[in-house]
Amino acid sequence: MTALLEVKDLRVSYASGQSLTKAEGSFQALKGINLALEQGQTLGIVGESGCGKSTLAKTIVRLLEPSSGRIIFDGVDIATLRGPKLKPYRKQIQMIFQDPSDSLNPKHTLFSIIAEPMEIHHEPDREERVNELMDLVGLPKALLTRYPHELSGGQRQRVGIARALALKPRLVICDEPVSALDLSVQSQIINLLLGLQKTLGLSYIFISHDLRLVRHFSDWIAVMYKGEIVEYGASDTLYHAPKHEYTRSLLKNLS
Repeated sequence: MTALLEVKDLRVSYASGQSLTKAEGSFQALKGINLALEQGQTLGIVGESGCGKSTLAKTIVRLLEPSSGRIIFDGVDIATLRGPKLKPYRKQIQMIFQDPSDSLNPKHTLFSIIAEPMEIHHEPDREERVNELMDLVGLPKALLTRYPHELSGGQRQRVGIARALALKPRLVICDEPVSALDLSVQSQIINLLLGLQKTLGLSYIFISHDLRLVRHFSDWIAVMYKGEIVEYGASDTLYHAPKHEYTRSLLKNLS
């Protein structure tokens, strides 16, 4: 089966003190990343804070520019695309962010937040689609006139999920999607994401520092350390028989 996504020798570097959007510089945030993901599967990426997980996610979704390497989505190297040529692929790769309090515009109603991607891409039937998305993520439509601060953390993250699904993407990158939530709510969001994957045939990249959670959620796991993937394998195999010392240390911290 042809992979939906292939990342080949992906590198991101920037100068000390500069923003990550400036790709040239002396510090290597990503050091030759290689990975692949098939349609309908989940790739978990695990590692400590600062290892490059979020940089990798933002580069794949093209919020950050790669310094070099290839990002092949459905056979097309989107790392080389800009402007109008990139826009169709932005619809197909979407992202759920870590903290819904930071990622949702506090001045917009839920309807405006969920409909915004459709407005940007000139999609028709926005009201019908927003109502459909509210059903998909388990929120009552009566909330559409409310603002993010009027919701619970779990409800806000459901809104973030609805927004990510608005353009019917094939790949969704989940960047620590439950770490900002109470433990009682985390399992609800995980179960929602699993249900949506089954219903919609989604592919996920699931990023977390929690190897136990990644193992539960993922078909394959990539372990990142200091900008590199140090171990890559099937979820159960990596969990039960880790080969790299860093992976073993992550597992030891779980016990």
